[in-house]
Amino acid sequence: MKRPGEPYIIINFVLAGVIILVMVYSLIFSPDRGEYPVVCIHEKITGEECVSCGLSHSFSLILRGRIDEAYRWNSYGMRIFIFFAAQLFMRIAFSRIYLRNPSIRRNLILFDTIGSSVIFLIAFMPFLVWICRFC
Repeated sequence: MKRPGEPYIIINFVLAGVIILVMVYSLIFSPDRGEYPVVCIHEKITGEECVSCGLSHSFSLILRGRIDEAYRWNSYGMRIFIFFAAQLFMRIAFSRIYLRNPSIRRNLILFDTIGSSVIFLIAFMPFLVWICRFC
């Protein structure tokens, strides 16, 4: 068995950490006060909202169980939130499987890469379409 310092484990650890930070950020900043430190650069430059405007509000509201309000802030917020939640679960589960089953590591990485790519495309398709239209 290889040590946990392998690239796949490190990448999973980093990605899980980033997702946890996004969730903590969403819990810390209140959707009721609207004091989010990250602003939409597109909106600041053009004065127009983009497809990701309201995503921070939406995440904060989802974590507080206010789903209907979350949809009003960003109609794609739930699908992005589910993507991140699924990725957090996958990073933890796949890391455990990887460490416990050395014989399937190559197939696991392939399955992880293809599966994550597919759910990324499903979750972020509206954003990708918007970027293509914008450009």
